[in-house]
Amino acid sequence: MPGKIMAINAGSSSLKFQLFSMINEQTGQQDEQVLCQGLIERIGMDDAIFNLRVGDVKWRETLPIADCRQGAEYLLKALIKHNVIESLDEIVGVGHRVAHGGEAFADSVLITPQVLDKIEQLSTLAPLHNPVNALGIRVFQQALPHAYSVAVFDTAFHQTLSQTSYLYALPWRYYEELGIRRYGFHGTSHKYVSTVCAERMGRPLESLRLVSCHLGNGSSICAIANGRSVNTSMGFTPQAGVMMGTRSGDIDPSILPFIQQTEGKSSAEVNHLINNQSGLLGISGISHDYRDVEQAAHDGNPRAEVALALFAERIRAVIGSYIVQLGGIDALIFTGGIGENARNARQQICRNLAFLGIELDEDKNLKNQVFIQQDHASVHIAIVNTNEELMIARDVLRVALNLPILTTQ
Repeated sequence: MPGKIMAINAGSSSLKFQLFSMINEQTGQQDEQVLCQGLIERIGMDDAIFNLRVGDVKWRETLPIADCRQGAEYLLKALIKHNVIESLDEIVGVGHRVAHGGEAFADSVLITPQVLDKIEQLSTLAPLHNPVNALGIRVFQQALPHAYSVAVFDTAFHQTLSQTSYLYALPWRYYEELGIRRYGFHGTSHKYVSTVCAERMGRPLESLRLVSCHLGNGSSICAIANGRSVNTSMGFTPQAGVMMGTRSGDIDPSILPFIQQTEGKSSAEVNHLINNQSGLLGISGISHDYRDVEQAAHDGNPRAEVALALFAERIRAVIGSYIVQLGGIDALIFTGGIGENARNARQQICRNLAFLGIELDEDKNLKNQVFIQQDHASVHIAIVNTNEELMIARDVLRVALNLPILTTQ
C-alpha cells in the first residue's frame, strides 16, 4: 500500500492542501513525508491563484477557477503534471477539516452518507464553514472515488469537557433545544501540540497538566489533563475567549444591545463589529496583524502599546484560571503564528508568573528554542509548531486504515 494521504481544508474561496507519504514503500514503516503543499486562493474569480510547493520548488499560477470542484480537478491534475504522483490511485485517503461536529462527533470519523448529512445539518452552528466543508468532501469523493474519506472536526477534542465547563448559565431549554453550549475550536491543533510536547518532555501525555496557547489571528487557550481537553476559551462560536486579531473575545454581553440602540445598528452589524473590527485592529487602529501592531508600538504609538498589553493580559487571566482548574501545571505551550514567532508576546504573557513555577529564560526565548524556561524552573515552557494537516493525515491512518500512530514530530 503506497499510503499517500491528502489533508484538505476547504474554505469559501480557498482550498488549502498537503499530500503526505505516510508509509515508506520500501520499508513499510511510517515516515510522514510531505510530498507537496499548497493553496488555491480567490476561488470563484477570474484571477484565482494556484500555489504549489514541492520541496524547495514553488509554482504560482493565476487563472480562472469557478468553484471548488474546478479547483480540486486542477489540483489533482497538477500533482501528476509536476510528477508528485504518477496516478491518482496512489492517494488512498483524504482527510477533511470540518469546522463543527456539535455533540455528534467526539472523534474523527469515516465519512458515510449519514455522516455527511449530519455535517450539513450542523451548518446551523457553523453556517459559514460546514456547508463549504461538506462541498469539499463531495468534490473529492467524486474525484477520488477509490480513496477513504475521513472528517476531522475542530470541535471534537473538546467533547471531553464536563458540563460545568461547557454549559452557559442560560435557561436549560436553550442548551436542550438549540444546542447552545461551549464547543471550542482549534481542537486538532491543541491535540497535536500537546502530544508533541509530552514526547519532547519524555513523559506520558496522560501524566501531564498542560495549558496550550494557540495564538494567531484567531486565538484560543486549552486546559489539558491526562491527554483530554478539560476547558477551552472559545465557546459557542470562535468569537468567545481571549482578544484576537479582529475579534473582541469575551465582553459584557449588554454592550451589544447598548451599541445597537445608541448607534442604530442591526444585530448583523454589531456581530460584524465584534468579529471583524475589534481585537488588535480595534484597539490599535493599525492592523489585525500582531507584527504590524508590534512595530507601531516600537515606533511609539500609544494605542498599539495598549493593544499588545491588553492581548497579553487577557491570555494571562485565562492561563491562571486554568491552572486553578488543573490543580497545577507541568507545561505551558505556545503555538500558532503569534505563539511560535512573537518573542515579545511570550515574554509579556509569562511576566511575573514565577510564583506559579513559570519562569521564562530571556535568552532561550529570543533564540526560539524548543523549551524556553529557566533551567531551575518547575514548569516547562514549550514552543511547538502546530501541524494540523499532519494530525489530519494521522487520523486518516488511524480511523480509515486502522493503523497505529508510531511517530510524532
